[in-house]
This record gives sequence, structure tokens and C-alpha cells, in this order.
Amino acid sequence: MLIQQRTLNQNLCRKNARAAFFCDYAAKVVIGGEKVKLFSITDVGRRREINEDYIYTSDKPVGHLPNLFIVADGMGGHNGGDYASKHAVEKAVEVIGNDTQEYDAENILQKAIDDANTYINKMSRMNEKLKGMGTTFVAATVEDNRVTVANVGDSRLYVINDFITQITKDHSLVEEMVDMGGIDRETARTHPDKNIITRAVGVKEYVLVDFFDVHISEKEKLLLCTDGLTNMLKDDEIHRIINSSSSLEEAGKRLIEAANANGGRDNIAVVLVEPFGGQND
Repeated sequence: MLIQQRTLNQNLCRKNARAAFFCDYAAKVVIGGEKVKLFSITDVGRRREINEDYIYTSDKPVGHLPNLFIVADGMGGHNGGDYASKHAVEKAVEVIGNDTQEYDAENILQKAIDDANTYINKMSRMNEKLKGMGTTFVAATVEDNRVTVANVGDSRLYVINDFITQITKDHSLVEEMVDMGGIDRETARTHPDKNIITRAVGVKEYVLVDFFDVHISEKEKLLLCTDGLTNMLKDDEIHRIINSSSSLEEAGKRLIEAANANGGRDNIAVVLVEPFGGQND
């Protein structure tokens, strides 16, 4: 697995229930000559009434992207977070689908996130009830053995093989504290300021987006998720559940169940992708 990082400037599954429930999607599709398996699932958790997470998965081309997977976690009050995650994702997907000129995945995602940021920021300033809203945003597209990843906030993308590797870097206060040596990684997991993020789509007029190029090999899986999963489960627990499951569907549902069993303090969103998963089928 080879990873490169850059930072640049600038079937929807919706959870709007007041009781915990699953919304999931599974598929197998041919991409780049290989069969790709995917499974997505989301849950409101044990403590929240409204799910402010939003996920999007497309196993078919979206504009000039061969496929697209997005996870977003909204914030900004009772109505704002719900609105921000939903409309940021929908705006980004609309922009990608309508782009007929750009072919580079990074440029396509950059423009989509820029436009989503502009839209959410504008709506936040126009509507007092939505003031201050924003959302995390992690997106990935896979072509052959290359994964292009875009990230804003503290939702994450991991690569799963014999190990678990976090590809994205959290844009959060506690991550900055870890970087400066103020706290260690274990303390960061339970720090009272863990939910304070330093970048979000829609909060400011412009947004910085981190990009990662990941070259993956056979048997490697991708996990996109919100902090409702990673705050409840350690990375080694996530790794154990995925690698001990017989399918992506089983893994996704077990991750949700485990996060809820550990408290389910937030909404939970999981997208699992196995780019070479069906090659021997």
C-alpha cells in the first residue's frame, strides 16, 4: 500500500428516524476489470433522536468518476447538522454528475467540495436557524488499484488488510494536541474536547481539503466511517470485527452493534468497499 497526501484550497441512505434503525445497501459491480463488493449501513445510535450522518454510495459512474463513496457528519444545532450533511453531499454529487469537462478525480472532488462548501455557508448566513452549521466530509473513488480520497473534518477512511491503517488525518482540536505532544493518542480518545473539529464544510467561506492517493492490492478493504464508530471502538476492535466476518454485510452490521453495545453515544455511519473482492467469483 502506497500513500501520498496533498492539501488543496478549495442510492442515498438517509437516517432521519427518532428511533434506532438500520439503513443499508449492498452491491457487487465490475470496476476496472474487477468485481467490487460494497456495503453501507447507518444507525441513529443509542443517545440521539435525529441522525445527522449522511452517506452516499454509487457503484456506477457519477460524471467522470467510475464510482463514488461519501460519508458526512453534520453539526450545528437541532436542524443545522441534519441539513448540512444531507445538502453538502447532495450538492457535491450534483456537481460531480454535471461536470463534463474535468477528468482528474482530485480536481473533480475539489470542485464538488468547494461548491458544497459555498452552498452550505450561504444557507447558514441566510437562515438564522441554520447559522453555524457545517459537516465533515470524506469521499473516495476507486479506479483499478488507485483510490483517491478527499477529507475535511474527523470522519475517516481506513485501509484494512493484515493491519488497519488510518489514511485520513483528523481535523480536530485533540489531534492538534497530539501533534504538539500535549496528550497521547489514548488520552485523546476520551478527551472532553474530542468533538471540537478545526475544519468543516460550510463553516467558513473557503475550506481546505486534504487529498490522499492510495495504491491498494488484492484482499485490501476500505472503511469510511463517522466518529460515532471510532469513538466507541478502538482501531484494533474495528480490525478484528472486519477480518473475522464472512462478508462485508456481516462486518458492517457487527460494527454498528458493537458501537451501540459500547454506548452508542452518537450516530454511526459505515461504508465498506472491497475493490478486488469478487475477483474469483
